[in-house]
Amino acid sequence: MSEPAIGVLALQGDVDEHVRALERSGARAFPVKTRASLAASDALVVPGGESTTVIRLLDRFELGDPIVERVRGGMPFWGTCMGMIVAARDVAGMDQKTLGLLDISVRRNAFGRQIASEEVELHIEALGTPAFPAVFIRAPWIESAGPGVEILASHRGHGVFVRQGRVLGTSFHPELTADDRVHRYFVGMVNAARSG
Repeated sequence: MSEPAIGVLALQGDVDEHVRALERSGARAFPVKTRASLAASDALVVPGGESTTVIRLLDRFELGDPIVERVRGGMPFWGTCMGMIVAARDVAGMDQKTLGLLDISVRRNAFGRQIASEEVELHIEALGTPAFPAVFIRAPWIESAGPGVEILASHRGHGVFVRQGRVLGTSFHPELTADDRVHRYFVGMVNAARSG
């Protein structure tokens, strides 16, 4: 099987870091800014950033509806930090538009402001040992999750890594570490979707 083509939404955030980690993990990765580049993607990663800004940019670039259509049609999707907020069902305590791709309610900046950023050794059964060096930066947490959502990891009593079918969400930033296991996990999801 050829390498999967994974797009990284390039409106804001750690685009280059995700591209490099995906390429190390066995994918062909590239920035997505247009409907044509989205159409060329087997899967999409939405990196960190500022969620209200990115939702507005998705509308401006006319990418929101095509992303929802592709994901509902089976395209794998992974949102990191802000990307998980954008993918959520809703944002707790806020009237904020989302894409509604993950049946979760998230709380923005739940772990504190930038000064409260931290790296945590997170035990994630799906990734095996050792613990994963999870980098939390103004990170959201999951307030509640629907019955179809699998919580893959928690921190301080809240979900921070979830999967619902072919949609993945992480509160933390795996692209900022040298550990590519979450990226390899996602590439495995993409390959499974392509072969199944």
